[in-house]
Amino acid sequence: MPTTVEIWTDINCPFCYLGKGRFDRALADFADRDDIRVVHRSFELDPGLPADTTGPVIPRIAAKYGTSEAQIAAHERGLGAQAAELGLPYQVTGRDYGNSFDMHRLLHLALELGIQEQLLDALYAANFAEPEPAFGDPERLAAVAISAGLPEDRVRAVLADPDAYADAVRADERAAAEIGVTGVPFFLFGGKYAVSGAQPTEVFTRALTMAHDENRGPVLLADADTCGPDGCALPTPADSDAAAAH
Repeated sequence: MPTTVEIWTDINCPFCYLGKGRFDRALADFADRDDIRVVHRSFELDPGLPADTTGPVIPRIAAKYGTSEAQIAAHERGLGAQAAELGLPYQVTGRDYGNSFDMHRLLHLALELGIQEQLLDALYAANFAEPEPAFGDPERLAAVAISAGLPEDRVRAVLADPDAYADAVRADERAAAEIGVTGVPFFLFGGKYAVSGAQPTEVFTRALTMAHDENRGPVLLADADTCGPDGCALPTPADSDAAAAH
């Protein structure tokens, strides 16, 4: 049975982008990676933001934390340097922000179609690597989803119906609240081992190993004759001779 890793993220979140890069490295080098099933779960950083609201991310973050835009710009450059270490592109200026609910709805469609990983990568690229704004334009979002391999008719049907996969997004967010998730990225390995934040790759490797080893079931430390539905094991002639000699 595969070991499931559930990952709560939001496309607005730079640490989710970095965390996925580090987790992907750990998974690529994991000997039993074919036994790992990854499911990406929804978590909105700003669920109350109107769908058509967007703008430059640096002044928004500066206003939110009461700090200068220069400090946030320096922070963005630091994030860009971390991304470069992973071979990930990162635009340190000009990035925007917005409501991610429709992105999460499409990620549930992609999960159903078996291409969730491809869509999430495409959404991260749209937000962190490409100069065109990722938020606030349904046509832009549709193009990103279609480029990731989702059928155009299914994409447009979801975007035209605000209820499509909405319950699935809310269910993910309720599940996060129930287990105490207050920030993302948040990784849950095998339903038991949790990792919060964009941790170093070796942390993810250790969590994969622990969850996978536990999922294998009991470790047999000793073996001897047993009884089962078809009867009991009979001693071999060699066993009988050895018993008689004692």
